[in-house]
Amino acid sequence: MKLLSGGNPQIAKGDGDGPVQAYIAAMPGWKSGVGSWLDAVIVRSVPQVRKAVKWNSPFYGIEGQGFFLGIHTFTSYVKIAFFRGTSLEPLPPGSSKTPETRYFNIYEHDVLDEVQMAAWVRQASELPGWIP
Repeated sequence: MKLLSGGNPQIAKGDGDGPVQAYIAAMPGWKSGVGSWLDAVIVRSVPQVRKAVKWNSPFYGIEGQGFFLGIHTFTSYVKIAFFRGTSLEPLPPGSSKTPETRYFNIYEHDVLDEVQMAAWVRQASELPGWIP
């Protein structure tokens, strides 16, 4: 498996759980565990979630609504993009050049807050998604 700059796995685009699980398995080191944790939180929070890999990143969405969340691996953190993040409560901390998008970054020694992540995921899944 080839890693792109910043340690992001190079995964062929595709729809469904298979490409997303291949991406998660290829995430280097501790980031793979974060990817597995995020995937599990998303599936538990939104059982009807639709998954895909596009542009070497996993995307999660609702059929007919578009994607509400994307994940990307960087050298020292995993970035979660909420495409309609400005509508979430509380507001995810990271701003974006795209007006409605907000980011949440997870670093190696962060404590993972499943309650907060699940709340953001559920809220995001109820909003109109991003359609590439």
